[in-house]
Amino acid sequence: MLWLFRIFQPIMKHAFYIFLILSYAGFCQEPIATSLINKTNLKAETFVGIDNFGTIFYINNNVFNKKQANKSLTYSNVQLGKITYANTFNPLKINLFYKNFNTVVILDNRLGEIFKIDFNSIQPYKNVSQITTGFDNTLWIFNQDTQQLELFDYKAKKTRAKTLPVKSNVLHIASNYNYCWLLTKTYLYKYNYFGSLIFKTANNGFSELAEHNENIILKKDNKLFYLKKNTKTLTPIKTPNLLIKQFFVTGETLYIYANETLQEFQLKIN
Repeated sequence: MLWLFRIFQPIMKHAFYIFLILSYAGFCQEPIATSLINKTNLKAETFVGIDNFGTIFYINNNVFNKKQANKSLTYSNVQLGKITYANTFNPLKINLFYKNFNTVVILDNRLGEIFKIDFNSIQPYKNVSQITTGFDNTLWIFNQDTQQLELFDYKAKKTRAKTLPVKSNVLHIASNYNYCWLLTKTYLYKYNYFGSLIFKTANNGFSELAEHNENIILKKDNKLFYLKKNTKTLTPIKTPNLLIKQFFVTGETLYIYANETLQEFQLKIN
């Protein structure tokens, strides 16, 4: 047996070093560089997003704002209390979530109210804690009572799909027309519009996320990380020393809102 150990000892040693090299490559990616493109003064409580035409969406004094180069539009509904969340993924169907009243308001591109969903009056009752945009006339909602993510058709008032329950507190969700990402304290989940789990990966301290073309940016403390589509490898993003209040991504452009300034960065992704 001793001669067998002597033969395999060098092989095991080399295999161990290869494992270390691969592990290092997977977890210590070269940071993604950024270059500042533009700065815009903006007084807002919450920066929501920006479209391809430079239209800025934000919340200030509980009023939702759409600011264009030559005009501004606003929407306010004091009866529903504080705006908890706003989503402008589809600018023709903007979603405003009023958590205290368990209600979502859908706005058109002129910020006219086109639909209101009061989950208190829908049977079975849904205690909603998170929402984001779905395809067609749907919303992704997280039902706090069942701990399930649901694809809810707000015109038909029925759930088209739902996931299995999750066992951890939900921090943030994001979506496009095909998928929804659910960030909990323990995992990041990705689901398709049938409610089927595509993948899950451990959450190592991330608190927020943003999505574009299935690429994800995650925030941890005051740092951002890039999760490329169809991978599980996180790459740090090199940013200036800013206190990141909100962030948004479209294509290879990263927007960071800090100190009443909206800063636009080019992501130098290989």
